[in-house]
Amino acid sequence: MSLSRRGLLAAGGAVGALAATSGCAEAQSGATVEQSGASVARSGHGSRVRTGFDRLAADGYAQLSGQRVGVVTNPTGITEDVRHIVDVMHADERVNIVAVFGPEHGFRGTAQAGGSEGRYDDPATGLPVYDTFGKSGQPLADIFTTSGAQTLVFDIQDAGARFYTYIWTLYDCMQAAALAGKRFVVLDRPNPVTGRAALGPVLDKAFATFVGREPISQAHGMTVTELAGLFNGEFLAKPVELETVRMSGWRRSDFFDGTGLPWVPPSPNMPTPDTALVYSGTCLFEGTNLSEGRGTTRPFELLGAEGIDRKWAEAANALGLPGVRFREAYFAPTFSKFQGKTIGGVQLHVHDRKSYDPVRTGIALLVTAKRTWSGFAWRPDNWIDKLTGSAKVRTMIDAGAGTDEVVGAWRGELAAFRAVRKRYLRY
Repeated sequence: MSLSRRGLLAAGGAVGALAATSGCAEAQSGATVEQSGASVARSGHGSRVRTGFDRLAADGYAQLSGQRVGVVTNPTGITEDVRHIVDVMHADERVNIVAVFGPEHGFRGTAQAGGSEGRYDDPATGLPVYDTFGKSGQPLADIFTTSGAQTLVFDIQDAGARFYTYIWTLYDCMQAAALAGKRFVVLDRPNPVTGRAALGPVLDKAFATFVGREPISQAHGMTVTELAGLFNGEFLAKPVELETVRMSGWRRSDFFDGTGLPWVPPSPNMPTPDTALVYSGTCLFEGTNLSEGRGTTRPFELLGAEGIDRKWAEAANALGLPGVRFREAYFAPTFSKFQGKTIGGVQLHVHDRKSYDPVRTGIALLVTAKRTWSGFAWRPDNWIDKLTGSAKVRTMIDAGAGTDEVVGAWRGELAAFRAVRKRYLRY
């Protein structure tokens, strides 16, 4: 049993326990693949950052030599010149791809939230595509075995939030690969909202779901290779044979538009890096009866409901939250909540990304929405508890707590998680 499962993330003595732990879990359970002599100079197409796939390919796919390869990916698994990595590797005789595995929304990204593409043969390559969505443990391990793959490669763009499901696809696939006796190679991509800090409440395991399997913070501030090391070292009962291929040229302070890499929407309602910037806070509105902006061109930046007027924007602006202003907004979602109805609310305008705190902002918007709109309600299934990782946020806001009080309630657990996280940072 790992330290984390014995309560490592509790405040107090947990941090001291971490300091006494020696060794690097990534070094113990797998190797970090580095390209010898690689520089951080700009590549031929002008991007400052080279992704894990770029470096894997530049090294002649040496880590995949002689292996039957399965690839866990979606439309974001692209090269710098926007070719899909599956197409590139399938056409290269040095790589033997035998299967593709699609997450939520599918390998080619045609499904909406909570959906997938199912099992089919990819028309472009003829490769069998297996569906991972909603599958974990032995059933997923059996799929990996059926596929005939010996090594599994993961390459998906994350959005930086605990409840964005691709990191739990990573977790589930690592767990299943360990059960099936497969190698697991994770190719890194940037955290689009920087890797500067972990923010927000830490998941209570009693509230674990596919939008949060393990106790990490709401905005984790890590890349997928760093998360893979964390999962393997702290949470997986049976660690997988893990290798990671890091980026070159990426800095923890980089927002996505500073990388020079092309953006592909990781999911239908994550159209731009600006969406990712606010998502770890405003996705909390999925747990309310307000629209989180699905069905508009600015999901998670537009929030609202029938009957809301300018009082909400005024109350939010009066808080003086750093880096953001709120505009009184009216919109008509084309699907999801309030489909076809004109509703009122706010639009977030982030004017200083460096000082902006998305999680604190999300809490402040919940607090002010409840205080200014009499129709405010949580979703009947208390989905907000799954998103925030416990019942504390909901019950504190219901009891009249303000933003500072709610944010202060997770200070200890966040400090403990940051100590865990620090051990797995690789940039």
